Amino acid sequence: MATVQVTEQNFESTVKQGIVLLDFWASWCGPCRVFGPVFEQASARHPDVVFGKIDTEAEQGLAAALEIRAIPTVMVLRDGVMLGRASGAMPAAALDELIAEVRALDMDEVRRKVSEAREQGKAETAEAK
Repeated sequence: MATVQVTEQNFESTVKQGIVLLDFWASWCGPCRVFGPVFEQASARHPDVVFGKIDTEAEQGLAAALEIRAIPTVMVLRDGVMLGRASGAMPAAALDELIAEVRALDMDEVRRKVSEAREQGKAETAEAK
């Protein structure tokens, strides 16, 4: 599967499509130019994963909203849940390992933990008042 260009307009629909890796990049960024082909090749090896590219120059609002502070940054999502991010160029083997880890996750357990964390945050907010 080829990579898809992700914009503010298609971000929400893109991140809900199972396992999603987003590459935040810019044309002037040397490490981004090194990592780009690695990301593209991974998309061919993992056709069940959505590989999206976000040009931080063209999508400054989206990059700011997602608090991207360094590029390249890879953000990993599954079923609309943000699981993590990593900054810096990543070798192909590390990218493949990351995808294997995300595939192995029990998303029901992840959603349960997210829900518990939200409830804990609400309780702490209520106590502070």
